[in-house]
Amino acid sequence: MTIRLGLQIPNFSYGTPVAELFPAVIAQAQEAEAAGFDTVLLMDHFYQLPVLGEPDEPMLEAYTALGALATATKRVQLSTLVTGNTYRNPALLAKEITTLDVVSAGRAILGIGAGWFELEHQQLGFDFDTFTERFEKLEEALQIIVPMLHGERPTFSGKWYRTESAINEPRYRDHIPVMLGGGGEKKTFGLAARYADHLNVLVDIDQLPRKLEVLRQRCSEIGRDPATLETSTLLTVALDDAPRDIAEARGGRAVAGSPDQVADEIKRRVLDVGVDGVVVNLPTHGYTPGVITTVGEALRPLVGV
Repeated sequence: MTIRLGLQIPNFSYGTPVAELFPAVIAQAQEAEAAGFDTVLLMDHFYQLPVLGEPDEPMLEAYTALGALATATKRVQLSTLVTGNTYRNPALLAKEITTLDVVSAGRAILGIGAGWFELEHQQLGFDFDTFTERFEKLEEALQIIVPMLHGERPTFSGKWYRTESAINEPRYRDHIPVMLGGGGEKKTFGLAARYADHLNVLVDIDQLPRKLEVLRQRCSEIGRDPATLETSTLLTVALDDAPRDIAEARGGRAVAGSPDQVADEIKRRVLDVGVDGVVVNLPTHGYTPGVITTVGEALRPLVGV
């Protein structure tokens, strides 16, 4: 697995009738594929996030949408950034991701995190629990999901979850990559070192050098070669002619300017400090045909895609 240049689609508010909404999502995924992006990612949320819009703005369920995108694309990897572990039983999630892998002929990545959006949990009836408990759940879930992705039949009895010789067939591959997302140095980085193939470091750009150093420490603590854990970060990109409200709200996780200026800043502040790849989103542009291609052309030479 390699995520060198990913496109995250974070919103579905295109000002179109519902019948035209998913065709616009397909068009973005296909444009990203043609522009050289290697991965297309959706958020795993049921409500729109506060920085991006109002809770009742359009939001598609991630795995249903990714399954449909699998039939409309041929090359790009497909993932969430990232699945909220609290929303699904881990054995069900293992089944969903292996099904996506079958449907996409081996292009699925399991992006996963502890979950954080309290309003969704409160209004939809998901247990939110404490910060510590959510990470307890995530670690238990990984002890079920990872073996199931490998075709093992785990029996597990924990504080939060249990399985009994859990079967997961069919599987397209013997290994589906696991990506954790987050910036927590103790819990998220520790779990990534133990269980993940990839970590999307969700922090302000200025924090990346320190976070990479801490990640190397977490790997060394368990005897893992840090080079075996790939990294990326998520950035909001706003090109010159885009409204800047969302980009400004994203602050240290946004890059704005001309395509060349955006590429230069990402090279200097992300790739040159040791991050392996970058995932970008373009919420200020809504869906404007051609913008994904422009960004892809500017960034592709930097990441070797």
